Amino acid sequence: MRRLLSRFVLGAAAVALMAASASAEVTYTRGNDADPETLDQHKTSTISEANVLRDLYEGLVVYSSSAKVVPGVAESWETSDDGLTWTFHLRDDAKWSNGEPLTAEDFVFSYQRIINPETGAKYANILYPIKNAEAANSGKVPPEEIGVKALDEHTLQFTLENQTPYFLELLTHQTSLPVYPPAVKEFGTDFVQPENMVSNGAYTLQEFTPNSRIVLVKNKNFHDADNVAIDKVIYIPFEDRSACLRRFEAGEVQSCSDIPTEQMKYVKDTLGDKVHVAPYLGTYYYAVRTDKEKLSDVRVRQALSMAIDREFIADEIWAGTMLPAYSLVPPGIGNYDEPAYADYKDMDPLDREDKAIELLEEAGYGQDNPLSIEIRYNTGENHQNTATAIADMWKNIGVKTTFVNADGATHYAYLRDKGDFDIARAGWIGDYSDPQNFLFLVESNNPGFNYANYENPEYDALMEKAEGISDLEKRAEVLKQAEAIFMRDLPFIPILYYSSLSLVSDKLQGWEDNLVNVHGTRWMSLEQ
Repeated sequence: MRRLLSRFVLGAAAVALMAASASAEVTYTRGNDADPETLDQHKTSTISEANVLRDLYEGLVVYSSSAKVVPGVAESWETSDDGLTWTFHLRDDAKWSNGEPLTAEDFVFSYQRIINPETGAKYANILYPIKNAEAANSGKVPPEEIGVKALDEHTLQFTLENQTPYFLELLTHQTSLPVYPPAVKEFGTDFVQPENMVSNGAYTLQEFTPNSRIVLVKNKNFHDADNVAIDKVIYIPFEDRSACLRRFEAGEVQSCSDIPTEQMKYVKDTLGDKVHVAPYLGTYYYAVRTDKEKLSDVRVRQALSMAIDREFIADEIWAGTMLPAYSLVPPGIGNYDEPAYADYKDMDPLDREDKAIELLEEAGYGQDNPLSIEIRYNTGENHQNTATAIADMWKNIGVKTTFVNADGATHYAYLRDKGDFDIARAGWIGDYSDPQNFLFLVESNNPGFNYANYENPEYDALMEKAEGISDLEKRAEVLKQAEAIFMRDLPFIPILYYSSLSLVSDKLQGWEDNLVNVHGTRWMSLEQ
């Protein structure tokens, strides 16, 4: 009897300890824009994927809570006098989540993998500043010949094609995150499965249930684990922004990455300081298939653009949380002056409408032969309301509009895989503060993001010319010439400049609004 009692007492104590341990676990439930299409850092392209990947992995450098570039795996670095050679010194205590040391060779493997055309990384071209990266990505030289090499276990060196003023910031991008070579070699593309993934960031992947949730847990082998305050992160995709708002109000979610703008007045009145609206380095646009017969005439694209009342959309649809856009490159970007604005930017809306009708008639469209357009957009109240408003504006110039919508992952996969469409909603958030990061989208050798299938040798030549100019002012002049061509040809129709819209619980500390809207969980803490 005494023995049984002893077991009971010990068992009860163990249960109590387990309960105390469980209650001490800090869990952050985090709203995300959409469900990731993949967690392979070499195949992703969306913000929702980047949010998760930045928690799972750490690059050579990272964004701090205020989006300043700070050391990550690399403790320090230096550049050569000509700016073409960058040498990074990796920290001695950098490890993978399984405890294995992270080496410079792991980064070499990772860069060679993303550049290898067999990987099919549609974002690989963002790394073309690296010597031979473009040649390797197009199969002209082997991936082993790109300008990335390990000088020793903890020293990594890049050689660049040209001086690249944004190179350091480029290394914060998800394409520069390392993969664990043994997992990729053993499991292939399945290295992203929770049971196979080995990461090196503040968190590891515990669960990925598509369209439901992604669960990350603290990585005990992360070099700064002692300062990571949140034990578990649960990402929930909310394409229905109102659903995230409801769960935020119920205290079930501690942050939302977007806000239903049609409820903005209620949200601001009800939630006060929990509503975060901040400048964001991005442009909301409609991609136009320039290779389709009815849209190949530049007069048609100009007419469609001129008829859009961007001020109405910004003020009424987006409740003043976005700004009307008349250029692809947003104002305030680094290494640039004022963007190349559309020449009808300051034109009276009614005069613009008259001019749009005139252009359509010149192109052969009118009452007897109306232009019919299908708008494709990703699910979301704000996107739907924007599309509906634009259809009404186009109705005034005799254009008939129909709609197709799909969830975010399906929508963007459709665009990247060259699905058939007339006009499709998209947006671009700057990966780094440089106009090249917007203008490269419609280069003819950028099939992954050139949704418009735009080809203009003059435009490509200017972009190539800019790559070889080290003087930032002269480089900006050439890039602006390219943007002027863009605004004349309109493969994309810029509509709005982004603001970031977030709901942040006052229990969540460490969230700092910033221009690139990056908020790594490792910098935050949460009151329970």
